[in-house]
Amino acid sequence: MAIAASLQDGHQLQLIEGANAYFASLVSAIDQARSQVQIETYIFNLAGAAEQVALALERAALRGVRVWLVVDGVGTGALPHPWPERFDAAGVQWRIYSPLGRLGLLIPSRWRRLHRKRAVSGGLVAVCGGRNILGDWHDPNHGLLERPRLDFAVSARGALVQQVQEAMTQLWWRLQAVRHVRQRNFPEAFSTFRASGLLHPWTADSQLASSKQLVARAGLLLRDNVRFRSQIEKAYLRAIGLARHEIVIANAYFLPGRRLRKALTLAAARGVRVRLLLQGRYEYFMQYHAVRAVYRVLLAAGIEIHEYQSSFLHAKVAVIDPHNDRPWATVGSSNLDPLSLLLAREANVVVADRAFAAQLYQRLDHAIARDSRAVDPQVFERRPWRHGLRDRMAFGLMRLALFLTGNRY
Repeated sequence: MAIAASLQDGHQLQLIEGANAYFASLVSAIDQARSQVQIETYIFNLAGAAEQVALALERAALRGVRVWLVVDGVGTGALPHPWPERFDAAGVQWRIYSPLGRLGLLIPSRWRRLHRKRAVSGGLVAVCGGRNILGDWHDPNHGLLERPRLDFAVSARGALVQQVQEAMTQLWWRLQAVRHVRQRNFPEAFSTFRASGLLHPWTADSQLASSKQLVARAGLLLRDNVRFRSQIEKAYLRAIGLARHEIVIANAYFLPGRRLRKALTLAAARGVRVRLLLQGRYEYFMQYHAVRAVYRVLLAAGIEIHEYQSSFLHAKVAVIDPHNDRPWATVGSSNLDPLSLLLAREANVVVADRAFAAQLYQRLDHAIARDSRAVDPQVFERRPWRHGLRDRMAFGLMRLALFLTGNRY
């Protein structure tokens, strides 16, 4: 299977913001599917409205639809009770990607997580983005939120659907092969692993009536540890290098490596306005503080940094030159930090369409203006020394983690 990074014409796209819109889109697609449904997600937390998705998967399996669900062994761990039993009874096939085992994350190889958030329904609709199966008002670590987190996804029809479906199918068969190996069923494992390298095209459901949507050029970008080690980072570098007017990046966990930092500072040096919308609320020590260790360099280059204040920022999106003849936008699961760009399995959709880029740009511009606080370079320089110490410690821990995995960034 070859999943090209090149963009193809003729896609119908819909930008999705907010859990309610996301769940409604996902449930509608699942309820209309007649052949198959596939979902991959880092977090499968069914508190509140998220349970609608589990109920839709159960309904689909009960009416004979083939349903495959993959969740991550860290982000989800085990499916919440009573859903394992309900899924098994309905015929939903579900797998946990890389369960932690006794030593958990003490083994560096287990830091390679399934961070993708994708779904395909009926071979006609694909959904991809940063959204987990998790309500906007609930956080697994912080409980009930005062305001919903900011996150995006994109729903697509067109050639992109087959790309997403092929990638998800290949991962499923590889998980099946690993399962047979653990059961010491080696002949079955071998045949299953061979099957994972073949295409498994399914006949798509007949076309369903759809509302008026955008028509655009789009493509799928993947990051894994075999064939697509740097595809997403290279796409960012190329788009930033071609920027002529404006770059807006919203990233929950942002810690650019040398190449990305250089690309952004060079863009600012040639007169491109660069705005970063970053996490403004404390969530995790390493991710929160490590990025602040590079604030000084970015601010000195004239890059604007805005910290999102209203709630937790979970978006992983970017827009470049949305109002010009070469618009570029991406919506996906990949942060611009070493955990995403070097270790995790990620998936982003790239779009070259002025209407779509303008829509995403408008939402990010609103979030920057209304819900964020600009970082003042002079105020940042006057921070207490202990804040800088924490930043350097977090940055050092991140570099140590990469060293233990054998990566450089």
